[in-house]
Amino acid sequence: MSDPDISVVICVYTEDRWEDILAAVSSVHAQSYPALETLLVVDHNPALLERLTKEYKQSAEVRVLANAGPRGLSAGRNTGIAASYGEVIAFLDDDAVAERDWLRRFAEGYADPRVMAVGGRTMPIWASGRRPDWFPEEFDWVVGCTYKGLPAGRVRVRNVLGGNASFRRTAFDAAGGFATGIGRDGDKRPLGCEETELCIRLTRARPDAVLLIDDRAVIHHRVPEAREHFGYFRTRAYAEGLSKALVARSVGADKGLESERRYTTRVLPAGVARGLRDALLARPGGAGRAGAIVAGVLTAAGGYVVGSVRARRGGATFSVAEIEGGTHG
Repeated sequence: MSDPDISVVICVYTEDRWEDILAAVSSVHAQSYPALETLLVVDHNPALLERLTKEYKQSAEVRVLANAGPRGLSAGRNTGIAASYGEVIAFLDDDAVAERDWLRRFAEGYADPRVMAVGGRTMPIWASGRRPDWFPEEFDWVVGCTYKGLPAGRVRVRNVLGGNASFRRTAFDAAGGFATGIGRDGDKRPLGCEETELCIRLTRARPDAVLLIDDRAVIHHRVPEAREHFGYFRTRAYAEGLSKALVARSVGADKGLESERRYTTRVLPAGVARGLRDALLARPGGAGRAGAIVAGVLTAAGGYVVGSVRARRGGATFSVAEIEGGTHG
């Protein structure tokens, strides 16, 4: 098939990330495989909307628009999907920069017409300049990055990771949009998993669909100093448990926790063993990493239990009306 046109959607919500937003857009403009367009979707922040509109009013490649749905990342992404024109829609975090061949690697994945989604590798940029000694690589998902335990190369996966991902437009025609009530909502509790839930719905709607991660599609994600502390680690792990409960409620525990079972029974025990070995060898942070893994598992499990109880009473809602049929806003 011919090379697909790719629209890039960047969801933004705070002026505190102004320089990061500009850097993210610049990294899209520098791609070796040019984007069709870049859409900045502003999440219920009129001041930021006005400022970005002025910043890019002379740009033919950048469009600035307001989130047309409820507050939160999922509705912002749905707004971008509805307004975009590309055959493929890629998503980039507002505090990340993409390497030059990021979109090229995505485009290569869509040479196979069965491929409905392609994700990439997200590397942390630590505010302190280096990874905290106690912070286990197995838990890099806590700070929105690719974690130890994911397979290398271009591989088939259950789900892509939302801050560095792309979908064929027809994927949304088949499965609808991102679920609201699962993902992030501004500065509230750091929930996630909206892309996991969508990917599972997609493969149910299209059993022949192939979802890939290509670790050559690299972005670099800023980790602020506040997220380098154990308090945030625990908060995010608990929120992940809450999110996983919503996903399991929506799509069933078998699919919703399929990858997590391997992660908790193989990847994490190996990480604990490495941490304890490093501690015995007097290497910095070994005991801390082992302890953090155990604490992270227990905290996420607690969140899952609480989330399961809550999910029985409510559950996720879905914002799909604005993208039915792939129409443009």
